[in-house]
Amino acid sequence: MAERPARVERPLSPHLQIYRLTFTFLMSGFHRVTGIVLYLGFLLVVWWLLAAASGPNAYAWVQWFMSTWIGRLVLLGFSWGLIHHSLGGVRHLIWDTGSGFAPNEREWLARMTLIGSISLTLVAWIVGGFVMGGLR
Repeated sequence: MAERPARVERPLSPHLQIYRLTFTFLMSGFHRVTGIVLYLGFLLVVWWLLAAASGPNAYAWVQWFMSTWIGRLVLLGFSWGLIHHSLGGVRHLIWDTGSGFAPNEREWLARMTLIGSISLTLVAWIVGGFVMGGLR
């Protein structure tokens, strides 16, 4: 009977217990999550367009849903996701130029992505809701 060679012990692949949770890691995850949110959120846009094409009753029902607090929360999340994902794309474009890879630059870009997305979402909702009369 042939002998088997001794099993070679190989190191395990790195996993979440080894990695330190960093802010740039979280922003990368948010970028992926907002991509999924946008995919699902555009179903709302399709629903709205189909309702507009179907007639006043269907459109009124969509408008009623979007004016409820749940509908507005969904729209707020969709608009934040759109802005956050866009700013994350700008961050990736900066990296594509070969800039922003120093540790302090990566942290700064990640923080500005989050701060910018929250700020721009608030500005958009304030302008759209109160100045333009969208929130009634």
